[in-house]
Amino acid sequence: MSDPAPTLPDYTDTSLYSLGAYFADRHPDLLDDVIAQSEEIEKRGLTGYAAREKVSVEQAFQTLITGLAVRYFKAVAGSG
Repeated sequence: MSDPAPTLPDYTDTSLYSLGAYFADRHPDLLDDVIAQSEEIEKRGLTGYAAREKVSVEQAFQTLITGLAVRYFKAVAGSG
């Protein structure tokens, strides 16, 4: 017997969704920027991005996760 298909609450009950929702609520004016930065980190890699932007690898990682969370939140919530 197969498991039932996940419902929307299944997708919203995650830490990644919560982080994205929190950031979107607190910083709506920064959504496009953090998404663009996370995409740049994906292209350059954490260390390459950190060196280029003169930030720590930890800061670059936090930006990457925040950007991923915002993208996940927007995809699930349907805001785009």
